[in-house]
Amino acid sequence: MRYLVCVKQTPDTAELPKVNPEEAASGQLSINLVVNPWDEHAIEAALQMSENYGGMAGAITVDGDSAIDALRSALAMGCKDATLVKEEAADANSVATLLAAAVKKLGDVNYVLTGQMTVDGNSGAVPVMLARKLGWPVVTGVAKVIQADEDSVTVERVAGQDRFTVKVPAPAVLSVIKEIGESRYPTFINIRKAARVNIPVWTAADLDVETPAAVVQTENYRKPPARDAHVKLFDNADELVDALLAEKVL
Repeated sequence: MRYLVCVKQTPDTAELPKVNPEEAASGQLSINLVVNPWDEHAIEAALQMSENYGGMAGAITVDGDSAIDALRSALAMGCKDATLVKEEAADANSVATLLAAAVKKLGDVNYVLTGQMTVDGNSGAVPVMLARKLGWPVVTGVAKVIQADEDSVTVERVAGQDRFTVKVPAPAVLSVIKEIGESRYPTFINIRKAARVNIPVWTAADLDVETPAAVVQTENYRKPPARDAHVKLFDNADELVDALLAEKVL
């Protein structure tokens, strides 16, 4: 079986506060870029599936040339191959369109795995849109893969405080959450090997598809106002309760 993980290069969450509105608007960020943390869990899920049910995990991304680094990180973690679809100005719909075309071009994909969302866009729309374009079933909130083969997959899905066991036919798109397991650290040897891998680069023309015009336009980039936070100490519990009642917390 073949598992394809969709990854994205995003800002390191520790450095997000350093991004100013002008950088965000231009897309030219001066901070450290890494594999989207949610996508690391998707990589882990694909590797677990390959170990438990056989097959091979690969990675793919839609982005500019710099995203090669994110793909090499996926290779260092354990993915066996990686593909870059070169398209820098793409919204969620464009990304899903290009990913669907790439999946069809590869032809032997049983399961596509994604993270729950990205730390920059936060929409969580790509897995659902991708499944729609492929005509495949999609399961979001996947916390555990119970069984998988070429015919179907059974997973444990989290929705709010509830957990459900869901079975869908293959091929399918699975959007996983962090409960799937901590992502493994790449070894030094794997990092060295990943640096030497030749990563193919495809364009929309190679996929025989036109990149759709962006349907989402951001007109204003700004940081939220600073919080007016303060600390107040209370001498006893009664004063604390009175204050909480006054603020309508209780």
